Amino acid sequence: MPLPVRTDRQVTVAQILDSADVSLCELLNRASRRHTVSKTFCTISRLGDGVIWYAMMAVLPLIGGYDGVLISLHMVLTALVGLVIYKVTKQLSGRERPYVVHADRIECAMAPLDRYSFPSGHTLHAVSFSMVLCGHFPQMTWVLLPFAILVGLSRMILGLHYPSDVLAGAFIGAVLARASFDVLIFAGVLAP
Repeated sequence: MPLPVRTDRQVTVAQILDSADVSLCELLNRASRRHTVSKTFCTISRLGDGVIWYAMMAVLPLIGGYDGVLISLHMVLTALVGLVIYKVTKQLSGRERPYVVHADRIECAMAPLDRYSFPSGHTLHAVSFSMVLCGHFPQMTWVLLPFAILVGLSRMILGLHYPSDVLAGAFIGAVLARASFDVLIFAGVLAP
């Protein structure tokens, strides 16, 4: 089946969106030139690598007993599915990171964990874990939602992701978290 031919209008819209993506990334990345901002967002990004989430998975069974074990397992299974989606999507997209493509405009303020940019795995996991935890502990929303937003921002400020990478990661993470609840409800593990 032949690929559809893009019209001039479609190309123009794609160019405008790409230009806006790069411009917003560049604008946010300028903040990383301030040492305090760079250090703060490097720390947030490092916590988003998994430190916070692994600590919660370890602590939940200790403080929540059987329910804590189930919630930790919910997080682990969501993480594994998210990891597969993230790895496959990154390899298929092959999108180079902003600081690679636009080295004259965007600086890398922190070493990336892998080569490609799309989607943001940090954001995907921050959103999916936050939604899973907030589904079980709604009172944690006021802490987890701002943290997930800061993780997404950190990836752009540090020059590691375009805004579209972060939005895609957030979308995938949200869909994954929602689907995980649906599967567990369908399986009878969680009450509707």
